[in-house]
Amino acid sequence: MIFVVIAQFLSALADNILLFLILGILKESQAPNWHIPMIQQVFLMAFIILAPFVGAIADSIAKNRVMMAGNLLKLAGVIFLLAGGNAFISYTIVGIGAAIYSPAKYGILKEITGEAFLVKANALIEGSTIVAILTGVVLGGLLADFAVQQGQFWLVIGLTASIYALAAFSNIYIPKTPPERPQPIQFLPLLRSFAQDFSLLWRDKTARIALLGTGIFYGVGVTMRFLLVAWVPIALQITDNKTPAILNAMVAIGVVIGAGLASFIPLRYAKRAIFSGVGMGVLLSGLMLSQTLSASYFFLICIGISGGVFLIPLNALLQRQGHRLIGGGRAVAIQNLIDNLAMLVLLALYIFLIKAGISVISVGILFGLLTIALVSGITYYAYRHAKLLQE
Repeated sequence: MIFVVIAQFLSALADNILLFLILGILKESQAPNWHIPMIQQVFLMAFIILAPFVGAIADSIAKNRVMMAGNLLKLAGVIFLLAGGNAFISYTIVGIGAAIYSPAKYGILKEITGEAFLVKANALIEGSTIVAILTGVVLGGLLADFAVQQGQFWLVIGLTASIYALAAFSNIYIPKTPPERPQPIQFLPLLRSFAQDFSLLWRDKTARIALLGTGIFYGVGVTMRFLLVAWVPIALQITDNKTPAILNAMVAIGVVIGAGLASFIPLRYAKRAIFSGVGMGVLLSGLMLSQTLSASYFFLICIGISGGVFLIPLNALLQRQGHRLIGGGRAVAIQNLIDNLAMLVLLALYIFLIKAGISVISVGILFGLLTIALVSGITYYAYRHAKLLQE
C-alpha cells in the first residue's frame, strides 16, 4: 500500500506543478483569458473519450503496470513541452496518461486492502493526493513566478519531468495483482461492454448516488480553481501567480482534514456525510464577499473540510458496488466519465458566464447557489434510498 501512496503523491504533485507552469506560460504569452480554463478542457476531453477503454485495460492487465504506463505517458507530454511543443497538445498527452492511470490507481485498493479497510485506504490515497495538490499548487505558483522573472521555464519543466519519472519508477514496487476481469482489447466490443457496464452500474441506486455526488464535487472543485485565479486580482488586488496557488492549497488542507474525519464513518452511515456537501456551496458564496486574505483562508479551509467529508464515503460506496457488479477498474472508468463530464459542463458554464461579461464575484455566488441545489437534491435522493446504502 505504501508504494501506491508514494506513486500517487509524486504523480499528483507533478500534475499540479505542471498546471500552474502552463498557466504561467499562457499569462506570460498574453493569451486571452478564456484560454486559462480551456487548458483544463483539453485535459478533461482525454478522460471522456477514453472512458470506454481505460477501465477494461485496468481490469485486464496487472494494475501496477497500467499505473506505470500512465505515468510514462505523462512524462512524454512534459518532454514534448520541454522540446518547445504547444502547451495544449502537451497537456492533452498528460491527460491521456492520467485517464489510463486513474482506474488502476483506485481499482487496486480493494485488491490490496480488502473491503473491510476500503474507506481507510481511500482516505489514505485521497489524503496523499491532497497533500500533493497542496504542495504542488504552492510550488507550481512559486516556480511559475520564478520562471517568468528569470526566463527559466525549461529548468522548471525539467524538474516536473523528473518527478513523473520517479512516479513511474515507484510503480515497480507496487504488488503485482492478477487481472481482475481479463478480456481482449478490441474497439467495438469494448464500446459495447462499456455501455453495458454503465447501464448496470447506473441502475444500481447506491452507485448512482455516488456517481452523481462525486461528479458534483469535482465539477465544482475544478471550476473553483479557475474562479480563484480570476477572483484574486479583483477582490484582493493581488496579481501574482503565487496567491491563487496558496488559496487553492487552503482548500487542499481542508480536504485532508475532511478526509481524515470521513475515515471514521462506516459505510452503513455514508448517507449522513452527504449533506456536508451543502457547506461547500454556502461557504463558496461567502468567500466571494470576503476582501481579506485571512477571511479567504478561513472560507477555503472550511470548503475543503466539507468537501472531504462529502467525497470519501461516496468513493468507498462506489468502489464497493463496482467490485460487486462490474469490476473495480471499470467502475472507476465510469466514475471518471461522469466526473469529467461534470467538470466539462461546469467549466463551459463558467467560460460562458465570464465571456458574457458577468462579474467574477457574481459568477462565484451563482456557483455556490448551484452547489447547494445540486447537493440538496442528491441528499434527498440518498435519504429516500437509505436502506440501499447500508446493504
